[in-house]
Amino acid sequence: MVQKYQSPVRVYKHPFELIMAAYERRFPTCPLIPMFVASDTVNEYKSEDEAIHVIERRCKLDIDAPRLLKKIAGVDYVYFVQKNSLNRRERTLHIEAYNETFSNRVIINEHCCYTGKEIIEYYLKQLEEEGITFVPRWTPPVACKLESSTSHARRPVSPAINIPDSATKEGLNNKEILNTSSSPSEPTAGTPDDKLDADYIKRYLGDLTPMQESCLIRLRQWLQETHKGKIPKDEHILRFLRARDFNIDKAREILCQSLTWRKQHQVDYILDTWNPPQVLQDYYAGGWHHHDKDGRPLYVLRLGQMDTKGLVRALGEEALLRYVLSINEEGLRRCEENTKVFGRPISSWTCLVDLEGLNMRHLWRPGVKALLRIIEVVEANYPETLGRLLILRAPRVFPVLWTLVSPFIDDNTRKKFLIYAGNDYQGPGGLLDYIDKEIIPDFLGGECMCEVPEGGLVPKSLYRTAEELENEDIKLWTETIYQSASVFKGAPHEVLIQIVDASSVITWDFDVCKGDIVFNIFHSKRAPQPPKKDSLGAHSITSPGGNNVQLIDKVWQLGRDYSMVESPLICKEGESVQGSHVTRWPGFYILQWKFHSMPACATTSLPRVDDVLASLQVSSHKCKVMYYTEVIGSEDFRGSMTSLESSHSGFSQLSAATTSSSQSHSSSMISR
Repeated sequence: MVQKYQSPVRVYKHPFELIMAAYERRFPTCPLIPMFVASDTVNEYKSEDEAIHVIERRCKLDIDAPRLLKKIAGVDYVYFVQKNSLNRRERTLHIEAYNETFSNRVIINEHCCYTGKEIIEYYLKQLEEEGITFVPRWTPPVACKLESSTSHARRPVSPAINIPDSATKEGLNNKEILNTSSSPSEPTAGTPDDKLDADYIKRYLGDLTPMQESCLIRLRQWLQETHKGKIPKDEHILRFLRARDFNIDKAREILCQSLTWRKQHQVDYILDTWNPPQVLQDYYAGGWHHHDKDGRPLYVLRLGQMDTKGLVRALGEEALLRYVLSINEEGLRRCEENTKVFGRPISSWTCLVDLEGLNMRHLWRPGVKALLRIIEVVEANYPETLGRLLILRAPRVFPVLWTLVSPFIDDNTRKKFLIYAGNDYQGPGGLLDYIDKEIIPDFLGGECMCEVPEGGLVPKSLYRTAEELENEDIKLWTETIYQSASVFKGAPHEVLIQIVDASSVITWDFDVCKGDIVFNIFHSKRAPQPPKKDSLGAHSITSPGGNNVQLIDKVWQLGRDYSMVESPLICKEGESVQGSHVTRWPGFYILQWKFHSMPACATTSLPRVDDVLASLQVSSHKCKVMYYTEVIGSEDFRGSMTSLESSHSGFSQLSAATTSSSQSHSSSMISR
């Protein structure tokens, strides 16, 4: 079994030569790595012009293990060989390493993650203290200038000791390249997928350990591979990683669910396309108000002055939810602005909640239900965006409300709550510790005029009937071009498309939200019988996660009653798939999403460990997809395809801007 680990690659803002001078000081021992006790040079080569310097060292590690365990293993120290190839002409250093101890049992190729930024900067500081701040670049000697550059390229640079071929045959990555730059890197462009520029991290992401950088890079690369290059910004990915303590699998799961949710409900466009009803603008007692002492945007909510019952009766639960989503989207935008203004990463905001006026009226059951749903949606899709929550003037009824809502709030989020009763916020440890005196709102005794609406009772004349609210809620959340469907083992989901004109184009865009599926396209000259609406037999299944419709009759035979027009495509959980098919004949086309089962072992040999582990992870026989389909006429499909890709396949405005290149339209096309 081969296990890979890709450590982050730092880009240092120092000349390459100075970095190399600092790097060489790590040998033969390094006080910052106590377990690295010794290293001996076993082979060394220098070219005549000193442009190439290859040195091979046998390094000795004192492993941190009980003495009894060392005795059982038969070793006191662990040895590995490290080969450094310095090319001063090209300004690169290649590091290759492999283990000598236990090499007959396992081959280890390390990426030297322990030689990170901190160690290099330690020796850079040491050089600076000694007055060494500049090392001249290598220049060829006068005698060497007459020689051909190709003669240097053909010189043997490998020492006599060879690295085992098995290391490369196993496909392991055993090279680390130290890249340096003397010019600033742009935060959103020019940085490869496997690099994080040191200045960029400090400026936009904050303090990250090498392991945290590695998690960010790996998750970003996974998104790049599975979502057609349309990936969220690093700041957004980092929020989900922090929310799950940098557990990549858990962060990936909730991030994919959130990106699917954003896409389905067009949340990216809410600030541009949705105008809050006038009732919200007049009676929702909340708004943005300057920033706190840390530079975080400050949102003020006068919950005690807000008529939650009146707002729910006048607008419905869904309108309130959408308004809260627009507030969060505005918060993300303000964080980006403040990051630029203050010159440091700001990824969250502060919320100040004034509870003066809170009473039993606010515990109206439908209102609490709406509040709990809002908390649930925000927690799932905006993790680590709340930097601090200041709850002021909490009345006696507050513990009742807190008991109802606190179980729905993440533990990490609850740690950010500061609750003040009465006028305690005016004393030591109060509001002045977090907000400058000049911007404390006037209704809290400050001098700054706060433009947040005062709230008040919503006139009953604005109330709407339950039927009106229900219809409005359905309309509000069905304003999406996507549909969801469930796929079960033995029960695929199928969509029927009738084509009148040959050479029309069937396009699709779907996300695999849960499980692995197989995507097929079939053609039939006759129409399948539609499923019976009053039956939940083999033709139609309804589930909370989406519908399931089966159109292909059980007695139909492939090749006789219908034919396959595209090769099956296996799609993994979390993948986003877009594609098209140019039809050859009129008739009926069936798009099918089918449950993908693990293949059975074809031999009698023992199954692989990976296969066993994968089979254990299958906890149910249900998959879920979210899809969109469109039929485009043959005469104008080229322009429409471009429009489709740019408008419907865009993943998120959180994306760091990547667009697919123009695609050739052949008889079929599937892209991820």
